Amino acid sequence: MKQLRQFEPFIALPHLIKWLPISVVAGIIAGIASAALLVSLEWATNWRESHRWIIALLPFGGFLSGWIYHQFGQTVEAGNNLLLEEIHNPKSVIPFRMAPLVLLGTDLTHLFGGSAGREGTALQMGASLADQLTKILHFKGANRRVLLTAGISGGFASVFGTPLAGTVFGLEVLAIGQIHYDALFPSLIAAIVGNQVTLLLGLHHTAYRHAPSIPTLTIWGLIAAIIAGTIFGIVARFFAKVTHKISHFFKSKISYPPMRPLIGGALIAAIVGLSGTTKYIGLGIPTIVDSFFTQLPPWDFAAKLGLTALTLGAGFKGGEVTPLFFIGATLGNALSLVLALPTPLLAGMGFVGVFAGAANTPIASTLMGIELFGMESGVFIAIGCVVSYLFSGHSGIYSAQRIRLSKYSAVYLEEGVTLANYGQPKIDLPDDSEERGSNSQE
Repeated sequence: MKQLRQFEPFIALPHLIKWLPISVVAGIIAGIASAALLVSLEWATNWRESHRWIIALLPFGGFLSGWIYHQFGQTVEAGNNLLLEEIHNPKSVIPFRMAPLVLLGTDLTHLFGGSAGREGTALQMGASLADQLTKILHFKGANRRVLLTAGISGGFASVFGTPLAGTVFGLEVLAIGQIHYDALFPSLIAAIVGNQVTLLLGLHHTAYRHAPSIPTLTIWGLIAAIIAGTIFGIVARFFAKVTHKISHFFKSKISYPPMRPLIGGALIAAIVGLSGTTKYIGLGIPTIVDSFFTQLPPWDFAAKLGLTALTLGAGFKGGEVTPLFFIGATLGNALSLVLALPTPLLAGMGFVGVFAGAANTPIASTLMGIELFGMESGVFIAIGCVVSYLFSGHSGIYSAQRIRLSKYSAVYLEEGVTLANYGQPKIDLPDDSEERGSNSQE
């Protein structure tokens, strides 16, 4: 063992030489895929907003998306949960068709007026396309897990322009309480390259800025930040629970999958028509930007939460994360009415804090907040993300996420339990294929 320690630097060098070119390729693939996603979503959003009558056809768009997946995509229906399952229990290479199917499904959701995001689409494209390298490299076991993780990191970083957050997200999202550092270097390279590729292709990410200076952290500021983080975590937990329950309801009541988004689409179209606004559908980026600079109606976060849970629960493709940014930023904006912290700071804390609780990724979310909003807000961002993570409990948007260690030292959990079966007797577990596809398209 002592001799091995002396030669560890020489072991590290082959590791870097092996994974550097592989990670660069994975990053290039993820960057190109994310660029295609960003361009197509911009077109779909602009066309919908210029022809709002198309929202009335949302039931048709939902049926079309559901039918395409029912005919050609049943093996990849589980989305992000399939990625997590393949990393934890490798079975077979993820089919190539996952990438074009989820891209098409996401574009249809946004074109016709569903409330969804884009992160899950980027993850699924990045990981599924990277996994095709498995056939060439003949990877198995740990090597394939590292490759898939790098693909996830590349997809996340390139779609949001946050390479550090993307790096850690790929490592942190797999399991609560455990990070596999053997994938750190490949994930970092894939995230950096993926982000650079989207920039080189002329894509620009939304810029978020704090208007006022960040206040000095005082005892009252610390208490306010903890209160905000607590609320972020509770809302994140509520969002995950409601989305899963809606998904279970649709699956239990409607046996033919394409009918689920058809009926859900009809409900969403009716709600949008009655509300007279498209503010709460699509990505909602204009409202997210506004939350940093103007006081918004305090119910904005609840409206977005409800429409997104219905959209995803009914089976539309897209994802949860950008809607979670909307929910968090507008919730932080509303909390500025009662908490003694600046509105832009609370909006930024909520932006990443609700995401941290829903995805159980407090470190990646903190890094994302720093990358987007600046280092000076880092302490407040970290408090919001960590407290939200704690108060969201053992729940989340990814039902296949494992729980390696409990969030609380006083709670013991059986090794390898997933969020899907946490706290449930085994006899009550739903069918694996149903649960793996119950949510998390983003």
